[in-house]
Amino acid sequence: MRKILFAGLSVLFMGIATYAQDTTTEADLKKKKKKEGEKEVADGWKKGGVFNLGFSQTSLTNWAAGGVNSLSLNGLLNAFANYKKGKSTWDNNLNIGLGSIKQGDADWFKNDDVIDFTSKYGRQAFSDWYYAGLINFRTQLLDGFNSPEDSIRISSLLAPGYLLGAIGMDYKPNDEFSLFIAPLTSKTTFVMDDFLAAQGAFGVDPGENIRNEFGGYIRMLYQKKEIVKNVNFTTKLDLFSNYLNNPQNIDIVWENLVAMKVNKYLGLTFNTLLLYDDDITIVGEDSDGNAFAGPRTQFKEVFTAGFTYKF
Repeated sequence: MRKILFAGLSVLFMGIATYAQDTTTEADLKKKKKKEGEKEVADGWKKGGVFNLGFSQTSLTNWAAGGVNSLSLNGLLNAFANYKKGKSTWDNNLNIGLGSIKQGDADWFKNDDVIDFTSKYGRQAFSDWYYAGLINFRTQLLDGFNSPEDSIRISSLLAPGYLLGAIGMDYKPNDEFSLFIAPLTSKTTFVMDDFLAAQGAFGVDPGENIRNEFGGYIRMLYQKKEIVKNVNFTTKLDLFSNYLNNPQNIDIVWENLVAMKVNKYLGLTFNTLLLYDDDITIVGEDSDGNAFAGPRTQFKEVFTAGFTYKF
């Protein structure tokens, strides 16, 4: 757990250090614009995003090396809509991912499923700092199973679902970087499936559908339109500490997205998601075949090549 926290904080501090160098340049540009009578940032909406739909197929006939036929379909939508007027800002981001795979004669089986929405309102306090409030909601669409052969679901819509509300300060030196620090944060975990709730899944007490936590929260967001030509990069790191129970055990959500454009409608996306929640019990076997049950680092990687539309 300490290694995970150290890695997350290292990325956070690297981002702060990198942009600390840009702050002076940014301030000089602002002064120059003020002297020229220009607006620093135009008021109004700034909207955009990327949609990617990928498909792959493997077909084998009399294949001596062995293998199995397979089909896979993955879709990803990452969109934002940000508004600015005077000293007020309102940032909104929606991330939806859904994917499924079929191997041999087995049924279709999902391999990606996420809905993640964030809305943040800020009012400029001084310089690049804003008084801010944030709401984040995260869940999935479809039932989840351990394997295509299983009939016992291990997740579902709003099982789990997470609602986080936070009040704090937001550091925004430019449109690409944001560091939100909230000492007052509530986190609610929903398990609205009674079958899963009875098992105490996702940290709720057995038989309960809701679990409330109160603590501190940090979010670092970096969005680079083009790190190199035709390649966009976004990284987001969320850290939450529950003041009321084991505050030293930090919940981590760390997501990265790389979108590469081949031509107008063809592109590649590479998405990773690392999760750690001390209240979620993972049951399985390690590489030596030993059974374990307890909190574990969760990691997901999705690579998609296919139709891409940027807007």
